[in-house]
Amino acid sequence: MNKIAVCGKGGSGKSVLVRLLADGLRRRGRRVLVVDSDESNTGLYRLLGFEKPPEPLIGLLGGKKNLEAVLEEAIRSGIPEMQVDLVRRELQLADIPPEYLLEKDGVRLINIGKILMALEGCACPMGIVSRSFLKRLRLDPDEVAVVDMEAGVEHFGRGVETSLDCVLVVVEPSLDSLEVAQKIHELAGQIDIADVWAVLNKVGSDSIEQRLTQDLEGRGIQVIGAIHQDMDIFESSLEGRPVKSGAASFEIDKILDFLFP
Repeated sequence: MNKIAVCGKGGSGKSVLVRLLADGLRRRGRRVLVVDSDESNTGLYRLLGFEKPPEPLIGLLGGKKNLEAVLEEAIRSGIPEMQVDLVRRELQLADIPPEYLLEKDGVRLINIGKILMALEGCACPMGIVSRSFLKRLRLDPDEVAVVDMEAGVEHFGRGVETSLDCVLVVVEPSLDSLEVAQKIHELAGQIDIADVWAVLNKVGSDSIEQRLTQDLEGRGIQVIGAIHQDMDIFESSLEGRPVKSGAASFEIDKILDFLFP
């Protein structure tokens, strides 16, 4: 298992979990690639400790407007969107120019692209770039890619998860988050992704953890770990500085023990 999607409701803490997973994998001697596939959240690079984001990968492939034209032409010619492939050959990380692949403290970061301006159009090309890139990316056995997906479930409509090995759904203590987790679980099943697990986040007490676990298991979703409320993580996120694992590192280790027995 070397391509992991991190999904969930907006604000559930996907990016924080990505950072914690990256730290935990690095401690275990894995080479870590973080793929920022959330076109609306611009701050993941800060949580990871980078001073700036890498250049958007969508630019390397011709830019958003050019790819929109390619997509429109393909659809006009009768090619279904799900069959449009914007990366035509297998890729290794060594093939990617350094301005598009930054590295710090043993973690590498790729940014698919962001919506930065009004009237910029839909994010469909970015979803297709994510799907194509992850499909063509070849990783060595000791490499793990952790993909920060956009909030919600739209990425399932673009088939991004078809190129990934498993889905982790971040669930905070709210009914909305539980319902999004159930929808993600259903959509993953429709594209034959069997490995869909929940990670609880912002858990305030053992009783809350138990209630969330029971609710999710009632929906057919297995919980593989929980991250409890941590003031250091909260303040790091608020101030836009790198998240430190702290006490959460022990909780992440339990999750990684499950994923990599």
